[in-house]
Amino acid sequence: AILREVQKAKKILEADYQIPCRVLSLTSVKELYKEAVSFERENKLNRDVKKIPHVTQILSGEAKIVVAATDYVRALPDMLARFISKSFYTLGTDGFGRSESREQLRDFFEVDAKHIVLTVLSGLAEKGEVKEAIVAEALKKMGILSDKKNPMIS
Repeated sequence: AILREVQKAKKILEADYQIPCRVLSLTSVKELYKEAVSFERENKLNRDVKKIPHVTQILSGEAKIVVAATDYVRALPDMLARFISKSFYTLGTDGFGRSESREQLRDFFEVDAKHIVLTVLSGLAEKGEVKEAIVAEALKKMGILSDKKNPMIS
């Protein structure tokens, strides 16, 4: 499951970059989305008591950014972005049939541990929390080619 890749990325980020991470498993993005849009509607119609969706509550802590990784298309977790007040990045397998193993598939679609690490570092660099040199060093260290074609359109 993709959770193993996320846990690997967490270990790398904490050990190599001293970046604390919290890992959550969103078992039903669709249900979280349904609740959020339902609350959005209720809040529009009933102004006296504001309901806060569960996804907003759990992802509005101290984190600087949120990264969602999935073995499915990234459009699914992207549905939650508007309910989260943090910079939100998604990684997913926007296609299929390109690889002989799950590991190759995740590498091709850039959703393995090293790409999760890169996404976190890059997102933090955009916020000024990590130096750009660290992102460049990570690209080299993990063997990620910066000129690789975009897997979603290749």
